[in-house]
Amino acid sequence: MSRTKYPISNEFFPFNKFAPPMSAGFVKLAQKYMKTPRLLWKDPELQVESRMIPGYQGGEIEVFILTPRGLAEPAPCLVNIHGGGFVFEGYNSHYQLAMAYAKGAGCKVVYVRYRLAPTYPFPVPQEDCYAALCWVHDHAQELGIDPARIGVGGDSAGGTLTVTSCMMARDRGAAVRPLFQLLVYPWLDGRNTSESYRKYTDTPMWNSTLSKKVGPIMNPNPEALPLAYRSPVEAESFAGMPPAYVEVAEFDCLHDDGVLYARLLQEAGIEAELHESKGTMHGFDTVFKAPTTQKMIALRVEYMKRMFNR
Repeated sequence: MSRTKYPISNEFFPFNKFAPPMSAGFVKLAQKYMKTPRLLWKDPELQVESRMIPGYQGGEIEVFILTPRGLAEPAPCLVNIHGGGFVFEGYNSHYQLAMAYAKGAGCKVVYVRYRLAPTYPFPVPQEDCYAALCWVHDHAQELGIDPARIGVGGDSAGGTLTVTSCMMARDRGAAVRPLFQLLVYPWLDGRNTSESYRKYTDTPMWNSTLSKKVGPIMNPNPEALPLAYRSPVEAESFAGMPPAYVEVAEFDCLHDDGVLYARLLQEAGIEAELHESKGTMHGFDTVFKAPTTQKMIALRVEYMKRMFNR
C-alpha cells in the first residue's frame, strides 16, 4: 500500500494499491512460481510455437513465436522483450500484450524469455536479447519473416533491453537493422537523479525505492558493462539508432527516463514520438482490459502498422 495518495485511476484496481516487496528471498520465491500462462495457447486466431535458441556464452533461451492464422509471408515481426525488473518472468498481461500486438499489427511476434538475475545478472539479459534479435534476422527465411521489417519492443526492463539490443546491433555491425524501437515506460537512466525518480518513492507497482533495492541484484558489477548498455541515456551517440515510440506513465519514477530519451533521439535527428498516459502508474497495463490500457495498446499497434507498412 502506498503511503501517499496518488490520483491514479481506479480502473487499475487493485494494482493501483499494490507494490511488490523486493528482496533476494522474494525474488527467488517469485521465480519459482511464475510460469508461462496457458492462455498463450488458447487463442484460436494465433499459432504459437516454442523454440530453444542460442543465448549468451553458450546458454540457451526459449522464445515463443506467435503467428496470426492466415498471415501472409514473409511477414513483419516484433521481437518482444518483457519487463519485470530483470528478475521476474513475464506476467499474464505480458503474454496478452504480445498476442494483441500480433493480431492488431498483423505481424509475427517473437517473445523472448531471457535469463534473469540474480542467477544471470548483467550483462546476460542484454546479451540474450541481442542474441535473440540476431537469431530472428538470421533465420528470417525459415520463420517466414521479412528481414527488413523487424522491430523491437518492450516495457520497463524490457524497454532497457530493447534499447541495448538496438545499440549492440549498431555498435557491432550486425546484419539486423531494427525498423523501430517500441518503448513502454522504459528504465533508461542509471544515474537515478531525475525529478520523477526523486518524487515517486512509493507509487504502486514500481517506485524508486524498489529500483534502489533491485539495483545490486541485477547489476552487482556495474563497471563490467559499458556505460551505454547499463544507462542508455548516457551513450556518447544516438546516431544510427532506429526510430522510436516512447510511452511514459504519469505517476512513475521512470517517467523522466522516457521523456529524456525521446528528446535525445530527436536532438540526434532520430524520429521519436512521445506519449504520456494520464492517471497511470508503472505497469498499469497489467490490468489488460482497462479502458486506458486498451487505448494505449491501440496507439502502440497503430505505430507498428505504420512503421511496418512504410
